[in-house]
Amino acid sequence: MRTVALSLSLTLTLGLTACGGPSGVHATPGSAGVGDPYFPKSGNGGYDVTHYDLTLAYTPDTSDASDTSETRDSAAAPTLTATATITARATTPLSTFDLDFQGMKVNSLTVDGKMASWTRSGQELKVRPPAALRKGRTFRTTVRYSGTPETITDPDGSDEGWLPTADGALALGEPTGSMAWFPGNDHPSDKATYDITITVPKGLQAVSNGELRSETTTGTARATTYSWHTPQPMATYLATVAIGHYDITRTTTRNGLPVYVAVDPQEAAASRKVLAKLPEIMEWEEYNFGPYPFSSTGAIVDRGGDAGYALETQNRPFFPGAPDTATLVHELAHQWYGDSVTPKTWRDMWLNEGFATYAEWLWAEDHDGDTAQQTFDALYKGTYFDDKADDDAVWAFPPATPTSAAHISDSPVYERGAMVLHKIRRTVGDARFYDIIQGWAATHRHGNANTADFTAYVEKMAPTKDFTEIWKNWLYGHGKPARP
Repeated sequence: MRTVALSLSLTLTLGLTACGGPSGVHATPGSAGVGDPYFPKSGNGGYDVTHYDLTLAYTPDTSDASDTSETRDSAAAPTLTATATITARATTPLSTFDLDFQGMKVNSLTVDGKMASWTRSGQELKVRPPAALRKGRTFRTTVRYSGTPETITDPDGSDEGWLPTADGALALGEPTGSMAWFPGNDHPSDKATYDITITVPKGLQAVSNGELRSETTTGTARATTYSWHTPQPMATYLATVAIGHYDITRTTTRNGLPVYVAVDPQEAAASRKVLAKLPEIMEWEEYNFGPYPFSSTGAIVDRGGDAGYALETQNRPFFPGAPDTATLVHELAHQWYGDSVTPKTWRDMWLNEGFATYAEWLWAEDHDGDTAQQTFDALYKGTYFDDKADDDAVWAFPPATPTSAAHISDSPVYERGAMVLHKIRRTVGDARFYDIIQGWAATHRHGNANTADFTAYVEKMAPTKDFTEIWKNWLYGHGKPARP
């Protein structure tokens, strides 16, 4: 068995204003958490991150698997050390601020190049800069840390954070996993651009978000460094790193958009046919959803056991094993709905999953499958799933108000969320419906929005229509509506 030894150094860039004496800044502590209804500790108040610059170095365990000595056990312990630079702006005068960061040891921390003190409690890393931060100022912080990155268990029981794999590692962050491998403002309401540089032993690849700026091998030819740049804002939960052996394919769509696909060799044959549809799917989604919001696209396909779910990691979605066409359509649709238009809180998850699920229905409708109306009717009649329990689960709670953090990825958020969109389509007609979903993506491009923003937008776009029944019974109503 191969274990992981990992190196990551994180420098956090945040602008600092000096203050001292009677004329100094009157500052207060930034809040620990932004008050998310399901993840109250996630995110932090008092600042807005604009850029993360992460530099990672990864070294796998190369010891003899048959060696059971204490020396081998000590050497094989997975280790992470790092440097990251984050740029942020104070939104209120700050005497202290928090970062979300779970596990690993903080070795040193500076704010604007000066040593700062810090304390830790759970996922909160509380920083006291040497001088208060004035509102509106950019400031810089450097955090150096080491240790074993954690795999975090979600409230629904799935794994995220840092996931060791047979030949490397995988970082997935929805909803709170990014704090396992870099400190930051870990909430979807604070988006930033990224530079992620990863050094791995020669022979391994390192794939991340955005575009590959450079790939260089050291003079000793023992390590290769991959530098990735994400120029459009990205939520922390969408950041990813995939380290291992991959077959890399670089192509472009018909309109010149770069396509970068990384596939584990064990999944290459099974993935080839569906991944060949990626340019066609992108063209179809641009026609239906509007201009693609990012500067590249693609996919990461790892082995089936490396994670328990696909995820819409920005620019190139992640898949555990070869995806089917519907899943590829779904995760690519998230690039518009979820990645570009990102929810303000985790309560608004249906704005991600309802849209991406409805994209599956629309694709099937346009490619000789069931119409969206037939899918809607099957769900309402309870004949969509093979298991009656799955059919009943669609009505467990309203899509706009999941019952708890453990249920933000349940069927009402996906299927019933898609049913809400279909009800809107039936109410306004196809032409106005596509105006609505394209306009929604354009209006909130690279931003954040919530359910109230969406309902207000729909009503603005179709002022002569009455949506009361849809909002009351389908979006917010408990139980199965009386009629479809």
